[in-house]
Amino acid sequence: MSPRTPGADLPDHPDFLWRNPEPKKSYDVVIVGGGGHGLATAHYLARNHGITNVAVLEKGWLAGGNMARNTTIIRSNYLWDESAGIYEHALKLWEGLAEELDYPILFSQRGVLNLAHSLQDVRDSVRRVEANRLNGVDAEWLDADGVKEVCPIVNISQDVRYPVLGATYQPRAGIAKHDYVAWGLARSADAAGVDIIQNCEVTGLDVVGNRVVGVQTDLGPIAAGKVALCSAGHTSVLAAMAGIELPVQSHPLQALVSELLEPVHPTVVMSNAVHVYVSQAHKGELVMGAGIDAYNSYTQRGAFHIIEEQMSAALELFPVFARAHVLRTWGGIVDVSPDASPIIGLSPVDNLYLNCGWGTGGFKATPGVGWVYAHTIANDTPHALNAPFSLDRFTTGALVDEHGAAAVAH
Repeated sequence: MSPRTPGADLPDHPDFLWRNPEPKKSYDVVIVGGGGHGLATAHYLARNHGITNVAVLEKGWLAGGNMARNTTIIRSNYLWDESAGIYEHALKLWEGLAEELDYPILFSQRGVLNLAHSLQDVRDSVRRVEANRLNGVDAEWLDADGVKEVCPIVNISQDVRYPVLGATYQPRAGIAKHDYVAWGLARSADAAGVDIIQNCEVTGLDVVGNRVVGVQTDLGPIAAGKVALCSAGHTSVLAAMAGIELPVQSHPLQALVSELLEPVHPTVVMSNAVHVYVSQAHKGELVMGAGIDAYNSYTQRGAFHIIEEQMSAALELFPVFARAHVLRTWGGIVDVSPDASPIIGLSPVDNLYLNCGWGTGGFKATPGVGWVYAHTIANDTPHALNAPFSLDRFTTGALVDEHGAAAVAH
């Protein structure tokens, strides 16, 4: 089976993974954003809470935003207890998601190496390994020879600018096929009765008193008992429609792939110092990314010097890539909070919920955040795993500072 053409007005047919319905006049829950988080939330609203009178509104084509533009890395080796909790919950769900959805997502647990290039890197890395172990997350410290054993193509020569001194290693981490994940979640939600509505842009939020009662769209108004925002870099724009100013900045984030190559790269390698990360996709492309463009923007494109610098970094770590060719580049829009951790929970407006601020870490959290966001929406109270990520932490000072774990886009 294959997904229907985006926006096509096609009749119901068993070959299609989801319906293409006209929006109803009202729903119990309207989810704004048809990416991985929105679809996972709809899936778990139906699966865990029996809430199926739900619409997922996507202004473009299904999962065509960051879900289609990320680099698919999945890991849970974050430093702080709060982050490790939600990402490890997500990783455990990833491990059974294909069976749960009855759909292939090509989840490949090939491991992730985070390289250390200085004595301070080593100290920070060993600290993270011990913190991970205390939280039940699989983590190891490898010396340079151990890195070479896991990934033979990494250059561990000491005669380079940033020699590899070692790395943290999470064996259970890996990658998945992002579009397959979206299609599997969409099929499951649709089968439960959720309406997935593409080419439906939200242009306003209807607030009466201090309660959201619906949304305005370019297809007409839709009444809603509850409205859940999860549109990544544009969530701050949507929240502003209800008078909420979110502490989130949106930046372009670029990535690229090479031409198809024979299998050569067996794991995922990340480096904050030379600022690049590299994996090899199932089809054979090398997938590379680096940091965000420094300027704020809602465009899905970035500056060329970011691509140039990440290619230089990749060649320093992997000289074997010297003759590879770039096939294509692309950009997404990431939403970055002051402490590099997400905002998931209630908003100052009743029945309006927030899921944003994931920066570069949104894909790996997909099933986990869908689970806890659905709980929050269904019960009007946060799940224990997302309670620390409330909006009010920026006034109480109870931050979850993950800048160290999120210093390179991944």
